[in-house]
Amino acid sequence: MEEHLIEDGKYRYIEKGEGTPMIILHGLMGGLSNFQGVSEYFPQKGYKVFIPELPIYDMPLVKTTVKNFATFLEGFIEYKGLKDVILLGNSLGGHIGLLHTKMFPEMVKALVITGSSGLYESAMGDGYPKRGDYEFIKKKAEDVFYDPKVATKEIVDEVFATVNDRMKLVKTLAIAKSAIRHNMSKDLPHMNTPTCIIWGENDTVTPPNVAKEFHELLPDSDLYWIEKCGHAPMMEHPNDFNRILGAWLEKRGF
Repeated sequence: MEEHLIEDGKYRYIEKGEGTPMIILHGLMGGLSNFQGVSEYFPQKGYKVFIPELPIYDMPLVKTTVKNFATFLEGFIEYKGLKDVILLGNSLGGHIGLLHTKMFPEMVKALVITGSSGLYESAMGDGYPKRGDYEFIKKKAEDVFYDPKVATKEIVDEVFATVNDRMKLVKTLAIAKSAIRHNMSKDLPHMNTPTCIIWGENDTVTPPNVAKEFHELLPDSDLYWIEKCGHAPMMEHPNDFNRILGAWLEKRGF
């Protein structure tokens, strides 16, 4: 995916296709390539897909918060001159999408969340990474998926490098604390944006009851499950994910 990266002012992003704008928001340890299946499928269906690189490790420590990432996203939307966007976020990306939608509801036509934080404190990991312990990191990365083989050596190496970079580790902890502070249970009942919730039945990071709670609290939401699937459905079962999301967008006329 790197070869498609556009560097434009303070933004680095991938842009593919023409049509209705769909912005994809990656998670804390997630790279842009996590959404390769989505970014290849939806441009053929009349969507213009953007995947901005979120400045997770580039903001000053005091600004490393979910709210500042939501504000960064709004800046990107304005910079690209977009309106009526569809936001799609996994894990922390889902949380950023939710908070952005609360702050700027007039900009968002639809919201798609999968394995999202925002309700559940352990969503950011319950045991903080032991620096230097590769096997521990490998096990943690494998636990994200139903099938541990999805956690390739490349993924494990990337996470290992992140937690062994002291500043990145400090910022990871800052984001986790910010996400816990930004619990959205009181906000969700007032958010009327149509929302598609796609969840792995075997997600151990944000368990199935979290998806049910999002569904109960959001006034206009639909909940879909993917079997034998962990915390990142768009990586583990990209074809099922695209089929479910495509059908939902069609049903809703988006």
